[in-house]
Amino acid sequence: MPESDTSGNGGPGRRDDELAQLHARIASLEAAQRTAKPRRHRGRSFLAALLIVLGCVLAPLSAVASWASDVVGDTDTYVDTVAPLASDPDIQNAVANRVTDAVMERLDLQTLLQDVAPKDRPLLEKALGKLGDSLEDAVRSFVHDKAQDVAASDTFERIWTQANRRVHSAVDKALTGSGGGAVKINDDTVTLDLGPVVEDVKQRLVDEGLTAAGKIPEVSTDFTLVKSEDVGKVKTYFRILQLMGNWLPVIAVLLVAVGVWLSAHRRRVLVAAALGFAFATAVLGVALTVFRAVYLDALPPGVSQGAAGAVYDTLIHYLRTAIRTVVTLGVVVALAAWLTGPGRWATALRTLWGAGIGATRAAAGRLGMRTGPVGPFIRRHRRWFTWILVLGAVLAYVFWSRPTGWVVVGLALALLFAFAVVGFLAADGDTGGDADRDDDRDSGGGGDGKGPEGGRPVKGTEVGAGG
Repeated sequence: MPESDTSGNGGPGRRDDELAQLHARIASLEAAQRTAKPRRHRGRSFLAALLIVLGCVLAPLSAVASWASDVVGDTDTYVDTVAPLASDPDIQNAVANRVTDAVMERLDLQTLLQDVAPKDRPLLEKALGKLGDSLEDAVRSFVHDKAQDVAASDTFERIWTQANRRVHSAVDKALTGSGGGAVKINDDTVTLDLGPVVEDVKQRLVDEGLTAAGKIPEVSTDFTLVKSEDVGKVKTYFRILQLMGNWLPVIAVLLVAVGVWLSAHRRRVLVAAALGFAFATAVLGVALTVFRAVYLDALPPGVSQGAAGAVYDTLIHYLRTAIRTVVTLGVVVALAAWLTGPGRWATALRTLWGAGIGATRAAAGRLGMRTGPVGPFIRRHRRWFTWILVLGAVLAYVFWSRPTGWVVVGLALALLFAFAVVGFLAADGDTGGDADRDDDRDSGGGGDGKGPEGGRPVKGTEVGAGG
């Protein structure tokens, strides 16, 4: 009898005692685990946090190192960087002023008109216009107009580009400790020789009737590119960053990756690390903006503020682009880590995503679309497809010649689209799946179970066969 068997095994009292002992044992194990876990993971968590902090600290330095290696270390990149300066209005005006000063310093105004050939005097007087009370002002205005024409011409763009290409090695030397060449560093000032521009202006003056300009000897005048008391001080640090080049970004990323791997809550730590990396790099962008204002305020009165600002903005153009790229990448990584987490909102978004793909797949199934063997294959290996797509996006970013923030956004959107395609192919599709199952059941029965047209099974036939 059931009652006798239960009492023969010790009865309900014995089972209650065993359950009580089991609960007590479980409670003691949980208590021991709670006390032991902090001790076991405290050192590991500290090391993880330390590595992540070091990686975030190296993030802005990594951007500067990569910029120094690319812009200063590569001739084509350097020329592409400074080439737009030739068409900058502030640069053109500053060059015209400097060339005008150089020419006027070597023109003898007292004998200017006497040296002009009689046949050229009408042309010169027409070019100078009404002399008024000041011959010097008229001549200066005339010379400045010709210098401005040269600075705004294609000739100046060609001179500027060719000169910067020839003296690229000198720029490297100037910024890393030694001088020489057309670009040199003296008294904490980086200058560029405008001699070829002066020669072009002299020729135009001669063509306009100012033949006395042809007697001006060869002029070597300097145009200030960078002037700061800190140039000499930062040369050593600049050289160190240039030598580290693209290795420093790799080291920074590896430090953060190892820190995330050592942490106990990797997903949450990844979100924090990615945002920290982006924030540290954004601080560099703010520092560059602040330093620009400080740098321009410290310039002497003779240096054009507009030209100096144009040079500064152009030289750090790629650095600003790198900063925006890293900040965008950090935000995208943090968002991806959060969306794949167990949070309520993340789960809700994933549910909506899956429901949308499932509804699309079901509608396609009702329209007769079938995936054949592709769908089951992708369903079985969906995890592999996911990681292959992620790896492809990472490799595309790494091997992109000059990624920008928009490139990061584009790759993220392309990855989402690829995930949607995989999800669409892997989904069963309610209608399509039911139709496939109906076909399987029909083929497994005693007859073909199809209607008179050999198409879809007739439900009446199926029920009749089942009956």
